[in-house]
Amino acid sequence: MAWWQFSIQCELAEVESIEELFFDLGAISINLADARDEPIYEPLPGHMPLWKTSIVTGMFDSSNDPEQLFQQICERLPQHLQTNLRHTRLNDQDWIQAYRDHYYPIQCADNLWIVPGWHKPPDPEATNIILDPGIAFGTGGHPTTALCLSWLAENNLGELTVVDYGCGSGILAIAALKLGAKRVIGIDIDPQALEASRQNANRNNIPDDQFPLFLPDQYKITDADLLIANILTAPLVKLTEKLATLVKPGGKILLSGILDQQTDAIQSAYQVFFKLDPTIASDGWVRVTGTRLYA
Repeated sequence: MAWWQFSIQCELAEVESIEELFFDLGAISINLADARDEPIYEPLPGHMPLWKTSIVTGMFDSSNDPEQLFQQICERLPQHLQTNLRHTRLNDQDWIQAYRDHYYPIQCADNLWIVPGWHKPPDPEATNIILDPGIAFGTGGHPTTALCLSWLAENNLGELTVVDYGCGSGILAIAALKLGAKRVIGIDIDPQALEASRQNANRNNIPDDQFPLFLPDQYKITDADLLIANILTAPLVKLTEKLATLVKPGGKILLSGILDQQTDAIQSAYQVFFKLDPTIASDGWVRVTGTRLYA
């Protein structure tokens, strides 16, 4: 079965009216995409931010006459949008397989791989984290996650108690546990992230008591050997003192989600509590690490 795909590039204020137009004319589904490479990083639960300029795409059954449908859409569009309307024929395919074809095992360090569940580990003797792309942030491909994974692989985590603040998919916590950590406490503001973390932990045979999960107001800990926070600069700065109090003197901190130009803000906030190491950067993102100072 084939489909007709109609797409329009528009501004944020026009998205809703175009969605309504497509549905009125019989669209089976609608997809929104970024038109100008404007990233949206980890929105808060319940928030659905959109791009300033989006591409709205409607999928229509192939029984529709495409020229007639094109004319019907144009007649109801503002004149300035009519020239943006495009349509193509989309042949049916195995959509699950097409989705899976985008994801491959990722080598994060010499002996550490992230492997989608439908692939065989390239190196069965390595530390392999089985992780399928899903709703929670963190599949190993983003530079911030890769920076954290490489640090975890390069350091001795044996018997450490770790806090993963903003655990997302659970990828960093699972990596820490497979690399020798004794226990990781996962914390996230999003219940869906906690559910994703639990599912991924189960997939990797991580016992629940090794990876307890909490919302931010549900946990109590003040003696972590290592705190990981791969979130964003604004919450990292806001949470500086709170995160610092979770780490025991001499303990380590591993921060990412920081753009290169935001490094000074993070260092200024955290140097009060930590002796900071030289930063490491990748593709415009920065990793900040350090050791908790003694009072």
